[in-house]
Amino acid sequence: MGTLLMTGASRGLGREAAERLLRDHPDQHLLLTVRGANGDRLAAELAGKTGNANVSTVPADLASFASLHEAVREIERRIDAGELPPLTGFLGNAGLQLTSTERATEDGFEVTFGVNVLAYYLLLRLLFDRFQPGSRIVVVGSDVHFGDVRHNLGLVPAPRWATVAELARPRPGGALAGRRAYATSKLGVLYLVHALARRLPDGVDAYTYNPGLVPGTGLLRDAHPVTRAVAGPLLQAVRATPFAMGPVAAGGLLAETALGPRPGASGSYLDRGKVVPSSPESYDEDREEELWAAAAQLCGLPAEVR
Repeated sequence: MGTLLMTGASRGLGREAAERLLRDHPDQHLLLTVRGANGDRLAAELAGKTGNANVSTVPADLASFASLHEAVREIERRIDAGELPPLTGFLGNAGLQLTSTERATEDGFEVTFGVNVLAYYLLLRLLFDRFQPGSRIVVVGSDVHFGDVRHNLGLVPAPRWATVAELARPRPGGALAGRRAYATSKLGVLYLVHALARRLPDGVDAYTYNPGLVPGTGLLRDAHPVTRAVAGPLLQAVRATPFAMGPVAAGGLLAETALGPRPGASGSYLDRGKVVPSSPESYDEDREEELWAAAAQLCGLPAEVR
């Protein structure tokens, strides 16, 4: 028995994935990060709905490095005390898309990049030595990182990579800049996973997972009411096409990726569970290593993994 640590299980495809994991893997303990004081309620709801009580929560705010450090200390305490099985997996589903690039995390970083990239870097670095042989790390990405109409339906601007210091800095910018920051952060997730895969010991795998377009996940909850009113029906119409799927189906595929058969070589990009090439821009070892080193500095960690 092992512990799978998961972020973003309170709604949408993350909630569906958590239910599926609990139903299909009753011997696996599911540990959920929860922002705020609703952890016990979420765990009770999931246990009641699935009939599997192997679920618990740990408070964690992905926009606060101090909160993430505290969460990791609590996770390690529970494991060392025998309250949790050893760590055998990580599923990073939580992510943000905002209507500006002006907001800052508790540590002063632009929120989209801070939550979608830096928070996962910090969590995975702090837990690096805790992953047991056979562990699997999955971070949810997005096909908007391709930056073309085929993959983003013209709804999201193409990513625009810059230095990590620039991307992590709050800056003037409205809704268009916010959507571009989201696409850029998902390109950053691929760079992070590629750099991580090169450093993990044999037997521990890392993947980027693309769920495709999943209407109903709440990704547009920060958008202007007019934008939500226009985009909502459009996204629901797209749901009937091959470009999209509902939260239940998407959550089931995400759960299968986390705990099903090994999907492919470590570092792979999984498009709805299948190994496919990510964008040509996403294969850039110089950027990957620059991200790794810069993120370490921003997180107050050494770049070397010992």
